[in-house]
Amino acid sequence: MTPGVGECVEKHQLAGLDDRERGFNRIVEVERIGPAYRVMLTYEMLQIVTEGQETETAALQELIRQLHARGYTQLRSQLSFRGSSYFGSKEPWIEYSDPARPERRRGVWSRLIGWFRQG
Repeated sequence: MTPGVGECVEKHQLAGLDDRERGFNRIVEVERIGPAYRVMLTYEMLQIVTEGQETETAALQELIRQLHARGYTQLRSQLSFRGSSYFGSKEPWIEYSDPARPERRRGVWSRLIGWFRQG
């Protein structure tokens, strides 16, 4: 095995909205690197390779966390391959809740305009 290149153990479909609110659907690969797992995603100019995690699920969750931090939303994944076994669309989609967005503080002008609209 080439250094830095692992054995692909799973492939998942990953779908959602990117940081510009455009729909996307890509294959992500879960690789085993020694005792750890990492996930790789390439989408347009973005390439993410997660750090090694203890499980396949933890590696996929790390990818989701990183995408959420970049403004990606409505993310979901579906297992497509495990080893050489193909699952097609037999496996359920797993939905990942979007993180709560901090409430925007309204400035003085916004509050004044809101007050006049109420009156």
